[in-house]
Amino acid sequence: MFREMRRSDKMLTNEEMTDIMNTAEYGILSTVGEDGVPYGVPVNFIFDGGNIYFHSALTGHKLDNIQSNNKVSFCVVKDVELIPDDFNTKFKSVIAFGDIKEVAAERKQEIYVLILKKFSNDYMEAGMEYIKKAGEQAKVYEIEVKHITAKGKK
Repeated sequence: MFREMRRSDKMLTNEEMTDIMNTAEYGILSTVGEDGVPYGVPVNFIFDGGNIYFHSALTGHKLDNIQSNNKVSFCVVKDVELIPDDFNTKFKSVIAFGDIKEVAAERKQEIYVLILKKFSNDYMEAGMEYIKKAGEQAKVYEIEVKHITAKGKK
């Protein structure tokens, strides 16, 4: 079902992949709508227990697509360095494929706290207040990762 990485010489270890996923600021979520048209959108995310989590508004293009097709891909690129004289680019990337679903209400708080720790760790108290006020005005989604690879120039 999933292809093997073509450039296996650039394959990163699980530890390197986890580091990328834990430190990257955003990833691109790719969905496909019922009309077959692909849609990619950047989202802040966390990587926890081998799965990917992000929060979202209550409505929108990506949610319409998710409702019609729960198969998604997720791409993260980090440490990009252009090498113009070599006509090349150095970077690290992760590509994941999986099934997406909304996180149950009783688990949303836990995910919000993990998001705060990653992106606003110095503002936890204010962040918790923000969650109390805005928590019901957002959804949280989980990508259950079925296949994931990481590559980079060594």
